[in-house]
Amino acid sequence: MNLSTAINNAFLSLMQQNKIKMDTQMILILLLVGLAAGMLSGLVGVGGGIIIVPCLVFFLGFSQKLAQGTSLGILLLPIGILGAMQYYKQGYIDVKVVSIICIAFIFGSYFGSKIALSISQESVKKIFAIVMLLVAVKMLFFDTKKMTEKVSMPTENNSTPAAEHNTTSVPK
Repeated sequence: MNLSTAINNAFLSLMQQNKIKMDTQMILILLLVGLAAGMLSGLVGVGGGIIIVPCLVFFLGFSQKLAQGTSLGILLLPIGILGAMQYYKQGYIDVKVVSIICIAFIFGSYFGSKIALSISQESVKKIFAIVMLLVAVKMLFFDTKKMTEKVSMPTENNSTPAAEHNTTSVPK
């Protein structure tokens, strides 16, 4: 059995387990959600929790936990690889930072999922909403220009922001 067959079988098993009925409308909504999340991910670096989870809850009636689990399931595959490659080519990915965050993310997602699955749907929804509000308020009212002043666009002589800041960078 190859990897794509295993993934397909796992997906079909989950579909039957959660009794999600796929019709044309649902497939179109899922495609639009994926497209919007992918575009926003490439555009501003967000997508999973901020776009996919609310869309699955509001447009398709998923429970909060099913929506969050689905979002995490999407992260299992390298779905953002093409967008990441574009940023990497321009010098906007620090491999050390990505590696450290990935390691921490693995443990954080494990413990976070254990907590989320042990509390009520309503509590999970409220925590999710509070986190989104806090991020929005911070970005709208409390962001400083310190970070944006430190990082600039690549210059004409092909130096990259990563190279300018003496961080890990692989040449183009």
